[in-house]
Amino acid sequence: MDGGVEVSSNGGTATGLVDAGEVEKVFRRFDANGDGKISSSELADVVRALSGSKAASEAEIRRMMEEMDTDGDGYVDLAEFVAFHGDGAGGGTTAGSEKDLEEAFQIYDLNGDGLISPKELHQVLKKLGETCSLRDCSRMISSVDADGDGKVNFQEFKKMMNHTGSKNRHHSK
Repeated sequence: MDGGVEVSSNGGTATGLVDAGEVEKVFRRFDANGDGKISSSELADVVRALSGSKAASEAEIRRMMEEMDTDGDGYVDLAEFVAFHGDGAGGGTTAGSEKDLEEAFQIYDLNGDGLISPKELHQVLKKLGETCSLRDCSRMISSVDADGDGKVNFQEFKKMMNHTGSKNRHHSK
């Protein structure tokens, strides 16, 4: 990857919903004008598109930007975005990261029942411009579905995100 970003991609055999290639694809979706960085307005547009009626406030957008923008230039570049999704999502031990995971989970849990179904995952990925099938989403769900109910609960989501984050940190190419 350019810019010295070192993360591992597991070649599509994801044990979670996100790998390094997917993180870069999501980054490109957020970066609407293609300038290689995400502005607060680009972040706000994506958050609003994903959350529908649960639009984030300016303060929430500012907090998200502050968490990801580690060099303080007012933008999130690919390296910061990858680091956030590897290290930030993988931390899981602080109250702040737990809250972030809950917020991320709620984006996917469209009906608010505490579970992410393949249909919900499909709808969210479709909003992000991804073209995976419902069958692909079912496979992604089953790869982290510890209790075998065909859906991902918050504990499974948290374990998957922690595993993905530590995998990216400890198995760099």
